This record gives sequence, C-alpha cells and structure tokens, in this order.
Amino acid sequence: MTPDSPDTGTTFVQVGRLLADPANGVVQRDKTLVIRGNRVVEIRDGFVGEGDIVDLRAAFVLPGLIDSHVHLTGEQNPNSRLENVTESNADQAFAGARFARRTLMAGFTTVADLGATNESIFALRDAVRRGDVPGPRIIASGESVSIHGGHGDVNGYRDDIMHMFTGESICSGPEDCMRAVRLQVRAGADIIKITATGGVLSNTAAGLGQQFSDAELAAIVDAAHRMGRQVTAHAHGADGINSFLRAGGDSIEHGTWLDAESIRLMRRDGVYLVPTLMAGDFVARIASGPDNFFTPAQTAKALEAGPKMLDMARRAHEGGVRIAFGTDSGVSAHGDNAGEFALLVRAGLTPLEAIQTATVNAAAHLRISDEAGRIAPGMPADLIAVGGDPLSDVTELQRVRFVMRGGEVFRSE
Repeated sequence: MTPDSPDTGTTFVQVGRLLADPANGVVQRDKTLVIRGNRVVEIRDGFVGEGDIVDLRAAFVLPGLIDSHVHLTGEQNPNSRLENVTESNADQAFAGARFARRTLMAGFTTVADLGATNESIFALRDAVRRGDVPGPRIIASGESVSIHGGHGDVNGYRDDIMHMFTGESICSGPEDCMRAVRLQVRAGADIIKITATGGVLSNTAAGLGQQFSDAELAAIVDAAHRMGRQVTAHAHGADGINSFLRAGGDSIEHGTWLDAESIRLMRRDGVYLVPTLMAGDFVARIASGPDNFFTPAQTAKALEAGPKMLDMARRAHEGGVRIAFGTDSGVSAHGDNAGEFALLVRAGLTPLEAIQTATVNAAAHLRISDEAGRIAPGMPADLIAVGGDPLSDVTELQRVRFVMRGGEVFRSE
C-alpha cells in the first residue's frame, strides 16, 4: 500500500479531457483534480482552484500506466553475455535507477520487475519507495525460480563459472522447488516468477517446451500460495502453459504456443495473459538482421518464437482471455514501453481495450486495484497526459508530455 504523504499541500490539476476510469471508457471534459499530498481527494466540475495549479486544459489525461513485465537492471546489447559475469549487483542497481527514471518519464508509474538479482532489484524497489531515486512503483520477483540447466539458470559459460553463478532459486524436484520459493519470499519477493518452459535468450539449445515436471509445478504454486504470493510463469510451449495452469498458476508471461486448452483453462480460472509483443518483435528483428548479436542457440529460438506472438495475442483476445500489458523491457529498450500499444491494436484490440490492459487490467492482475489503474478520490495521484486522443490514435501514448506520480510532477512539457 502507498503510505499517505506527510505533505498536506493542495494542488489543482485542471484537465481538458479526462479518462479517469478506463473500465467504462467515459471521457469527461473540463474537470479539476484536487490533490492533497500524494492522493486525489476530489474531482470537481470546471476549472477551479487557486495557488498551486497545473494547467492541462489542452491535454488528454489518463491514469499512470502499468507495465506488468520489465527487467529494469539491464538491457539487451552486444555485450550482454559479458556483462552477466562482470557487473556487480551494485552496478546493476545503478543501471536500474537510470532505466527506472526512463520508464517513469515514458508514463509508466507502476511496473512488475520479473527477473533480476535479488540484491539489485530489491534495493532499487526500496529506494524508489523511499523517494531516494525517481522511478515507478516496483513490484519485484527477484530471481526466477528455474530448473538446473533451464531457462533462468546460467548457461553457455565454462562449467566452473556456471557453478559459481547458479543461485538459490535454481531447483530440481518438488521439495527443492518448495525450498527455492520459500527462500525467494524470505529474500523479499513480492511475486514469484518461474520459468515453466525454455526461453529464447538462454544460451542453450534446450527448446521452448515444458521444463519443470508437473509435480514440481504443483509444489511451487502450493508453496507460494501458502506464503501469500501469486505465481506467474514465463511460458512459451503449450505443454508448459497448460501444466502450469492445471497446477493453479496465476498468470502467463509470453504464451507463444497457447492452444484451445490454454484458452479454456485461462478463461475458467480468470488467469491473465501478459503477451509481451515487443519482446517477440525485437528478438525476431535482431535475429534476422545484419547486426545479429545473439548466439546460434538464441538465434534459432528467436526466429522460431518471435514471429508467432502477434497471432497468439489475436487468438487469445478472440478467445476471451484476460490480457494485462507487459513488454519484457530490458529485452527491448527501456522507455519504449508504449510501443506495445500499437502491437496490441494490430492483434485486434481496440485502442480503449489496449489502454485497459495497462490500467485496470494490469492493476487487477497485480492485485493493486485500490492503488493503481484509475483516477479516483482516495487513490494515489498517478496520472499522465498526452496532446492528442489515444482512443483515436493509440500511438499518442508514445508521446507522453506530463507525468505525475504520487502527487509529484516528474515531467511537464
């Protein structure tokens, strides 16, 4: 929960067009948001107020955006494999501070970071919460729970180096996987992220199908739920997706090969899909381009999975699956997160539906609906503004002009 700010100063934000609750899609005109400290206390008709006034009368205002899948402490580049074994946790935390600020300036006031070293991401999360560095509210999983040798473990280096860098979240067998979950909770994880299948960017030719056994998946979900944590799964192959869903998992990241059974299970249990279309687009472009810096194993998987993701999101949407916005930024560049909206529209969502994925849907998925996803009295004052109408042209969200998080203005043009 966001604590109330001790600052009792009042700010009046005068708004020309206001999409306060994307769930209903109603655009209100000529409103004033009354903000005291870090929360909205009232929405008044007309342009009113005196003293501290923010003039957004010519702008379109909507809630701060939510990205449900980022990796703030790094970014893919030709030196990524070297950086994995040369950068310290402190180095990664400082890089994360830079990328967190860039993400906030792009209009994303809340993110879920799903995969980073525990020390770096939990320190960054807490620093943002204290106000030491600017950034979005961070919900952090820390290190992914993975099998030995799987996506999430260390791959493609000398054996002695891999032994040195394998973490406590790597496990084999149900009992060991329960241990890994409990250690992640003890370390400070807000959410448990697992790698239910192989992944594109792990440097191993181990495919993109299921890697955990059914018994291991059941043990992970049970251990996490008993400790009050939801579990989200990186999952490409339908076998891993469906096994995780049958084990009671809470959400799916990527979902590349989801099938009719996946859709049935997700609809039955209200499971959210986070499709990360920007990641699929990015890896396919790098792998097929003249400056490809992926290894042969990564390249083969990128060319296999990347081009399929847009159609996957289209099938999921047509099948009635709940979708929450997520980019996998850190694969693609931080700050470019809003490029996902255009891809969601290409997959068949309307602009309003795409905006809902990054506001009310993402808030429900991350279980923070009382704290994010809409603008209402009692809610944290997280809001952004653009010049045009994103309901007509969703790419307007790539040109954010104003960002307020917790009542503090971070960007104003």
